[in-house]
Amino acid sequence: MEPPYPIKVKAIWFDNERGELCWINTLKLPQVEETVCSSSPERVAKAIVDMEIRGAPAIGVAAALAIGSYALKSSNLGIDDFTQGVRRAISILSKTRPTAYNLFYALGRMENTLENALKKTSDPVKVAEILVKEALSIYWEDVWANLRIGEYGAELVPDNATILTHCNAGALATSAYGTALAIVRVAWYKGKKVRVIATETRPMLQGARLTVYELMKEGIPVTLITDNSVGMVLRKGLVDLVVVGADRITRDGYVVNKIGTYMNALAARRHNKPFYVAAPTSTIDMSRTIDQVVIEERDPSEVKYIYGNPIAPREVNALNYAFDVTDPDLVTAIITERGVVYPPYGENLEKLFKPL
Repeated sequence: MEPPYPIKVKAIWFDNERGELCWINTLKLPQVEETVCSSSPERVAKAIVDMEIRGAPAIGVAAALAIGSYALKSSNLGIDDFTQGVRRAISILSKTRPTAYNLFYALGRMENTLENALKKTSDPVKVAEILVKEALSIYWEDVWANLRIGEYGAELVPDNATILTHCNAGALATSAYGTALAIVRVAWYKGKKVRVIATETRPMLQGARLTVYELMKEGIPVTLITDNSVGMVLRKGLVDLVVVGADRITRDGYVVNKIGTYMNALAARRHNKPFYVAAPTSTIDMSRTIDQVVIEERDPSEVKYIYGNPIAPREVNALNYAFDVTDPDLVTAIITERGVVYPPYGENLEKLFKPL
């Protein structure tokens, strides 16, 4: 069944004719809309590391589709070489980015699917078909998770509200509507007169380049601000609620998201505004506490250069944390495809995973 709302911006998809993963190179947006297709694990891994493909759900789905695509292209090999190649592809992709949990969730499913398929057949063609089917299931699950997050979240958005969001948790970070931006989209589709304030999101400018691009395509009113304007727009009463995505949520409710999220949460608390986190359950890591999560540090040159142009002395040291950590007590609610979760998170997140 097709989703009820149009998907106007697509980050990743599976090209059935080519048998390949395709993606929009988000590094070149909004100036250039470049499509890239590949079945090479190395090429997809590079795309994830370099942030051509970015956003936790998109990374996970892309990795799954890449495994399916590689399996199809390798299905003319003998079963031993085929299996070794698929396992190697999973290993390559697992080493791309350490923080976003969706990557490991999706690759874990693909690995389990491979092992289960091998118990049933030794035909590489049939195993490849099973892997593609699982990858497409992961893709469509994310599409519908986006929609349900949007439906649940839109109920929390007052009419005529201004929503502050950080980074890009939209279609360009997922398979369809986004997480945080799914809430904006569904509220808009339902006739609510919402507006968005988007932070630029240094150093990669995902808010300025991607969030603004998406919302303008939809015709949703959006205003761009610098990251360090968040406190001021909250102080001036220009924001009604804050909605962000997440790259990992721990079992005790700590939210790992784009660097700057923690400061937004602090400012929202200071000014008594709701701070919502939108994420599918594939982002929730029930196996770890926050002290066990690796926070990615990226190349310092991303801080010192913009589009190849130096903005600081070349010799200066720079820190470039890709993510920060927001404490559970700063989070009003976590909005998932299975419902809205309120504190205490240690208890209520666990309920999401219990059989009905």
